[in-house]
Amino acid sequence: MSATATTFALIVAAGRGERAGGDAPKQYAVIAGKALLAHAIDALAAHPGIDAVQVVIGAGQEDLYTGAIGDRTLPPPVIGGVTRRESVLRGLEAIASHAPGQVLIHDAARPIIPVTVIHRLLAALEGAGAAVPALPVVDSLARGGDMLGDPVTRDGLLRVQTPQAFRFPLILAAHRAWPADREATDDAQVARAAGLHVATVPGDPMLDKVTHPADMAAAAVRLARPLVTRTGLGFDVHVFGPGDGIMLGGVFIAHDHALIGHSDADVALHALTDALLGAICDGDIGTHFPPSDPRWKGADSGRFLDHARSLVAQRGGRIDHVDVTVICERPKVGPHRDAIRTRIAGLLQVREGQVSIKATTTERLGFTGRGEGIAAQAVATIRIPETE
Repeated sequence: MSATATTFALIVAAGRGERAGGDAPKQYAVIAGKALLAHAIDALAAHPGIDAVQVVIGAGQEDLYTGAIGDRTLPPPVIGGVTRRESVLRGLEAIASHAPGQVLIHDAARPIIPVTVIHRLLAALEGAGAAVPALPVVDSLARGGDMLGDPVTRDGLLRVQTPQAFRFPLILAAHRAWPADREATDDAQVARAAGLHVATVPGDPMLDKVTHPADMAAAAVRLARPLVTRTGLGFDVHVFGPGDGIMLGGVFIAHDHALIGHSDADVALHALTDALLGAICDGDIGTHFPPSDPRWKGADSGRFLDHARSLVAQRGGRIDHVDVTVICERPKVGPHRDAIRTRIAGLLQVREGQVSIKATTTERLGFTGRGEGIAAQAVATIRIPETE
């Protein structure tokens, strides 16, 4: 973090988010390949006018936070308070030592932050102590309950969004002066109570807050990037040696020989792992699990395939179909085909209908025809965001 940073983004992610459903707070729910919080972090960190991002999380959310941010380089999170206002104040106090000139305070439950809104907020701070994005209310309003009540005029009403921008010393002083026994609806209310002029800039419907399960689905649609189809090809061979069976497609098959290799020599899973890595242009199995590394001696090749699957998922990809062809004279693959399909489907977390297992011979030609070993080739078809 730069000591000369002048503009901080403070993301408040300390809430429990129960109304959105799910087992974890909504800010950690994964949509379009990453957590809501990560979407907000990336949008703010990418803006050239923002020098640093600080996140405030709830007590006990440390593991969720670590999983959400992955390998992003951020300062340690601040542990928030019981209320949102307490969490904001703790965040402001944490960054005060860096003496920022201005700060954008944002709710993690708003994962989409249009760059144009950030531009408007920073420009507005040149002539005001605070600025917020807002949209006019366009729907009819009425008092409610079990029965529809009297209409309420929408003239002059605005939907206030975040991020909200402030001159840092002013908003810090305003929060420090706010009564401890009162809660504020947002930071703009705190600013107004301190006598600050709060400018408004045009907001954006993309900034709508995720509150209910339907909002989560809508955000997923907005964040989804077009997917393109990619295909990867894998091929592997292993020679026979002494033993009483082989691992093939994650299934042990009794045989009068074993396959020799640094790991468990599962030729089918090795070929399939390479096919997936090829589809995402991420090297080959030796790149990720070099045979010179003693950690992989005798290793279960299912670990290799699971790793490749996770890399596809991390890139927002989906595995559509895999097709493996085993080339050997013996053992016979047919009796084990269903077990292999089930095992591979489980490792890839797909339906068995997305896994094809075939076997063939080379009519006794070549090393497989002479019974010296087994070969396998695999094709993997995935869909992945087009920017990858």
